[in-house]
Amino acid sequence: MKSPEPAISKKRLIATICLALAVGTIALYYPGIRNGFLNFDDNAYITENSHVTSGMTWQNIVWAFESGYAANWHPLTWISHMLDCQLFGLNPASHHLMNVLFHTANTVLLFILLNYMTGAIWRSAFVAAFFAWHPLHVESVAWASERKDVLSAFFWMLAILCYARYAGAKAESAQSTIYSPRSTVRSPQSERVFYMLALFFFACGLMAKPMVVTLPFVLLLLDYWPLQRFTASGAATASPLHRLLFEKLPFFALSLAASVVTYLVQRRGGAVVVNDSLWVRVANALWAYERYIAKTFWPSNLAVVYPYVRHGLAVFGIGSAVLLVACSIVFLALSRRRPYLFTGWFWFLGTLIPVIGFVEIGPASMADRYTYLPDIGLFILLTWAVTDLLQRQTVIRVTAAIVVLGACLVLTSIQISYWRNSVTLFRHAIAVTTDNSVASACLGHALSESGNDIDALKYCRDAVKFDPNYPAGQFFLGQVLWKLGDQDEALAQLQTAAETAPDNSNFQYNLGKFLLEHGRTDEAIARFTDALKVEPEFAEAHNALGKAYLKQGAPQKAADELLQAVKLDSGNPLFHYDLGTVYLNESETLKAIVEFHEAVRLQPDFALAYENLAVGWARIGKMEDAIQDFSEAVKLQPNDPEARFNLGFAYLNNHQPDLAAEEFSAEVKLTPDEPKAHYRLAQSLREQNDLSQAVSEYRQTLKLAPDFAAAKKELDEILAAHAQLR
Repeated sequence: MKSPEPAISKKRLIATICLALAVGTIALYYPGIRNGFLNFDDNAYITENSHVTSGMTWQNIVWAFESGYAANWHPLTWISHMLDCQLFGLNPASHHLMNVLFHTANTVLLFILLNYMTGAIWRSAFVAAFFAWHPLHVESVAWASERKDVLSAFFWMLAILCYARYAGAKAESAQSTIYSPRSTVRSPQSERVFYMLALFFFACGLMAKPMVVTLPFVLLLLDYWPLQRFTASGAATASPLHRLLFEKLPFFALSLAASVVTYLVQRRGGAVVVNDSLWVRVANALWAYERYIAKTFWPSNLAVVYPYVRHGLAVFGIGSAVLLVACSIVFLALSRRRPYLFTGWFWFLGTLIPVIGFVEIGPASMADRYTYLPDIGLFILLTWAVTDLLQRQTVIRVTAAIVVLGACLVLTSIQISYWRNSVTLFRHAIAVTTDNSVASACLGHALSESGNDIDALKYCRDAVKFDPNYPAGQFFLGQVLWKLGDQDEALAQLQTAAETAPDNSNFQYNLGKFLLEHGRTDEAIARFTDALKVEPEFAEAHNALGKAYLKQGAPQKAADELLQAVKLDSGNPLFHYDLGTVYLNESETLKAIVEFHEAVRLQPDFALAYENLAVGWARIGKMEDAIQDFSEAVKLQPNDPEARFNLGFAYLNNHQPDLAAEEFSAEVKLTPDEPKAHYRLAQSLREQNDLSQAVSEYRQTLKLAPDFAAAKKELDEILAAHAQLR
């Protein structure tokens, strides 16, 4: 009989596997760290979210818990993004790296968890590697906005690990033999600590992404296998189902609360739609189950968004239902001999329920990211089943594992490359799907942002053609047409989008911008107001409304709105500039100086802010400060004739005609046909008694503008004085 393996070597093996999983996962995803942000959710979640970009402040943390922004309530996810911005700014590499690190931590935790519960080191390692390197999980890791996936999974793993320790402590206190490697019998206090930690981590998971509401159900599955808390063979005293259910009541209570909050927030945010009948949604959900299984075992044609397919959906739904029921019956029948089949299968089915589509959320029929946690069930089922089937075929098992994981590494590397930017991502989605309105609209938007408006127009028209009721497609088409100068059709598309989705503040805001640009100020004000009704803290809408009020001739209303924009996004230099401009126009010079000073502090290359700041200094008689800021504007815009004029005029008023002449000379070189430039140069030359050059510039002024009375008068004065001297 072989002696048991020394405990120290087992610990080293576990540590080595953890290190290998971590290094392999980071190495696999490292190329994706160089990817950029996307125009799909990354703007709302990170790049254009002032609460996130301004970092960790008390006001932002309060907002994270109170807000249902982006039709979601996940405060810990918001705080996680804020912390990234606080530490790294808007450097996409750092945001992607944090996702990779969370995914790596989840992988290691999954291995530790499975090994702790089952004692099967190599099976647990394979499941963890499968989880880490499967192509279906690229979306959750490579997409910066999907921090909620990897973060909620992190808390999910910790919650189950603590629950397993709680179950182990409870079993040990009853002198269970299943946890025999641990010789110390834990106290009831230890049980309570692990139980409360499990509950705490579950609450954190819900605050990262409510999809983890199914954890109590999974804990019951784990009670069945591998914890074996249902049977006397697995514990000193078996626990009846009602006791195990009672034990989970706090978990179910948290799940219920999170479900209600999520539904209300998503309904208020317009994410819950009822475009299809119940039967269509059920058929799509059933077919989605089958497609998730297929893509788990054969991960091809993966896309960031999958459009609804309604043709033949009833047949697909019925076929999928038959498959799911048949598998469920088989796994139930085998549950006594092969309990992992039961746990793995129903883990997969149950954890997908919140996102399977019975309640329609958004325009996609399914999403790869939804498999991040559910697929663990299939991985467990597959790994334990194959290992038992090939129990005596070690070479075949190892070879199969190497081939499967090797294929995953290759396919995942390819999949990561598609996430380089919005153009590569949505081009791939269009290539592997049919009539994809969402991908076409997003690709059109990305191409337009890169300056390729002609191709953008084609894809945006495709989006509207594929789904005439898709408001984002109409919105992006309207924006491209606006840029290309087709104002009538642009207005029609923007109006349709705004009317189809009245709860979309961005659509209302951009329609307002279009109307304001085209002189329809009253209509623009109405749209900006509608946007703010939906999203009262929409800083850009407050700023635009302020500009509209200013154009309408209501400076006090303008100042109020612009001030609100500054309060909501104090890190935006344009908001400070716009508010300062109103103050300057209303002769509130000191307030204007404060705003312009903040604008240039936030954006040191903001030339217009330097100019207006200098005007403010000049108004209160601080010419030296005015000259300094006008000089900064000239450094930033040396070829701007107006900047040269402003600095020259400041020098002239400060009794420095020689320096003024230098600036006016530069202005003349930039605008040789501008009579006023020659006139100003002539004045500065006259101030320093360079009369011959002054006369030359006056004459050039009159040559360009014969009716320039002031120039003619001053020239005559010089000539008359010169004649008297003669």
